[in-house]
Amino acid sequence: MQASPTKADLRGPGASGSAAAGVAGIRIGSIAQMGRGAAWRLEQLHSHDHHLLLWITRGQGRMILQGLRSGIGTHNAVFVPAGTLLALDLGKQGFGLAAHLPASRDPGEDLGLPDEPQHLRIRNVQAQAEMSSILDAMQREQTAQRPYADEGMRAQSMLLSVWLRRQMIDHADDGPRVPASHRLVQAYCALVARDYASPKLMGDYAAELGVTPTHLTRSCREASGLTAADILTQRSLYAARDMIETTDRPLQDIGQSLNFSSPAYFSRFVQHHTGQSPSTLRRNAQR
Repeated sequence: MQASPTKADLRGPGASGSAAAGVAGIRIGSIAQMGRGAAWRLEQLHSHDHHLLLWITRGQGRMILQGLRSGIGTHNAVFVPAGTLLALDLGKQGFGLAAHLPASRDPGEDLGLPDEPQHLRIRNVQAQAEMSSILDAMQREQTAQRPYADEGMRAQSMLLSVWLRRQMIDHADDGPRVPASHRLVQAYCALVARDYASPKLMGDYAAELGVTPTHLTRSCREASGLTAADILTQRSLYAARDMIETTDRPLQDIGQSLNFSSPAYFSRFVQHHTGQSPSTLRRNAQR
């Protein structure tokens, strides 16, 4: 006579239900948790190797998404594809949730999410309730550690993807067409997100895009409030500071990985933009 399956058997392969590591590469938390107690982690331009879907539930603030600056407030949904530059300032009263979603292109894993960033202001009460319900269900799956947690989390993520694509259709006619200068800035930000650790300078990016550095800088400033050089600097600085504060890699190795010409130049770069030396940043983070 065959024995009854245990709870471990019912979970299926890889369905550990671990909330800490995320389920099937999917996890959900507050936007504040993304900052890990440091405002620069949200407010400075950065990118992720996974997709993000942000849902703002309280407050208002500002955002730069792939080089375009805009206001952001309650019942705003923001989809940030992997490799997209983002800077977010919700202020002290703002609150929202962030769904972290895998960027796999494997047909068996792909959630059908869009390729382009999206900023949608959701005014329909039913759509607002649907979004809240899906995110609540994802949070329950993540914390309950029940059998088949992987499948449950993936099912909710698929619903999230369907919700997003439906809202994109409903908002297709919202707002003016993106001008050519803004498309240039978006293209520049995509290159920066991909190549920020290379030795390329701002002028090299301008040449790759077929424009002058002056034109690129003017377009970036108009779209984001930052110059083209500022955008590149912020992304490089974020990577440097993240490695300094979260790893034990030698500081010289970190500078080399970001293509700084010398340890002294790397140290001056960090000191100039943070007010602290790399070693001081690391010491303070360890405390």
